[in-house]
Amino acid sequence: MRVVRYDPWGLLQRFQEDIGRILAESGTQLPVADDSNVVTSRWAPAVDIREEDDRFVLEADVPGVDPKDIEITMENGLLTIKGERSDESKEESNGYRRVERVHGSFYRRFSLPDTANADEVSAHGKNGVLEVVIPKQEKVKPRRISVK
Repeated sequence: MRVVRYDPWGLLQRFQEDIGRILAESGTQLPVADDSNVVTSRWAPAVDIREEDDRFVLEADVPGVDPKDIEITMENGLLTIKGERSDESKEESNGYRRVERVHGSFYRRFSLPDTANADEVSAHGKNGVLEVVIPKQEKVKPRRISVK
């Protein structure tokens, strides 16, 4: 008997890929809902972004990704997060052997407002969650200009 991994969304994903291929051949495309994902594997980390009074906080779920394999850059108000995970688990008991491998890379981009301070961005990872903190710049006070 062959052991097959259950994937309830696989059929729907294949259907969407087939429809996308058919539309691409006819010269149209499916609308893209979120262009922060670039599909480089079958996974993309879930990301929460919140704005606080003095900073923006981005939390990404990156289980199995070593922090040294994550690259974060910020340029011209565009925050980019790239990473790669590689994990293998083995199990042997009662005369059977199971090996599961998880490999893949991801690439996410986020456009930030002009108030983001690109020079003070910090990041740290703990328990499979990456936290990126982007402080806000101090507000510039309006300057009164007299007309002569």
